[in-house]
Amino acid sequence: MRIRRVTRERPQGAAQNGEPAEFEVEIRPGELSGAFVPPPWLRDLGGMSWLLVGVALMLVGAVWLLALTSTIVVPVVTASIIAAVLSPLVAFFQRHGLPRIAGTAIVFIGVLVTAVLVIWLVVGGITSQAGQLEQALKSGASKLQSTLQDLGVSAPKAQQANSDTSAGVSNGFHALLEGAGRGVKALGSLAIFLSFTLLSLFLLLADGPRIRRWLESHMGVPPAIGRTIGDRTIQALRGYFTGVTIVAAFNAVVIGLAAVVLGVPRAGSIAAVNFVAAYIPYLGAWSAGAFTVLLAYGSNGATTALIMIVVVLLANGALQQMIQPIAFGAALGIHPLAVLIVTIAGGALFGTIGLVLAAPLTSAATHISADLARARAKEAEAHAPPPQPA
Repeated sequence: MRIRRVTRERPQGAAQNGEPAEFEVEIRPGELSGAFVPPPWLRDLGGMSWLLVGVALMLVGAVWLLALTSTIVVPVVTASIIAAVLSPLVAFFQRHGLPRIAGTAIVFIGVLVTAVLVIWLVVGGITSQAGQLEQALKSGASKLQSTLQDLGVSAPKAQQANSDTSAGVSNGFHALLEGAGRGVKALGSLAIFLSFTLLSLFLLLADGPRIRRWLESHMGVPPAIGRTIGDRTIQALRGYFTGVTIVAAFNAVVIGLAAVVLGVPRAGSIAAVNFVAAYIPYLGAWSAGAFTVLLAYGSNGATTALIMIVVVLLANGALQQMIQPIAFGAALGIHPLAVLIVTIAGGALFGTIGLVLAAPLTSAATHISADLARARAKEAEAHAPPPQPA
């Protein structure tokens, strides 16, 4: 094929040099097939970008759908977590001759008794001492103002810090304990949440193996892979929440004993708040620590508050780092920095549920990926041709 085209205008003096203004070029068939094709790395980058866009849209849709159905999703997820942790107890009773429904009833009643006891210790203990606690916290805010002024902070700014702290404390207590105007609605929402959670928990404990088999058979993967996903997810949830309970009890004992030794009032309430708050990763423990320090400052002064700051830092820092490997063991198997990143990201995307479930689900995904990689390696080794004799 011959193509005549003009490449450029005739330059001055081209005729004298014998340079033509036009020329013919011969292009063989197929030579232009790759002229405008992007390089492989650009195609791969574009494909990966569209995949990331699809994943982002899927996450946005999941968050939107979960927000619309949170009335039932949150109770079911809560019940699933509790059922995953407590199902070994039901299996224990079943192995010792009891029908599964009987073991489920025993565990379910135990959960109810424990929940009522914890609520009585935490809410009842704080409610009975609400006036004293609020007075102590406001006293701590007033002392904070005086300390700031002694450190050179201007009086208006110190007064503003006192006002903000007092307002926050007062609003928090009234919202938690006295919100009479919204009490009926709050109790109604709480009753709906508890009823859905308890019903889901009983059904999950009673029919857990059947529900699990159904889920694994509808994952769209081979049965062995489905069982691996189920096993690793349940193991991660059990290990994580068992470890969280141990760490929460450790924090409550250390900080509660410190409050008793230092003579800080309401040591039982302090221990209960630190125990319950530890179930909210990172944020809960430090919020409870701030509550403890402010209470110590308002009741016993700056020296006691400084000692309590050291105790809280040790309990939530160095001592917790010593107890966490024992508490969690090999349940997570991921780096603490990864736990921090996925926990904060999960909380930002999915709220409290994401904050709580991000670490165990990431751990489960890591272990599942490693199991599948080992299975593929074994399969490749089994199908590899035998070595040829030398």
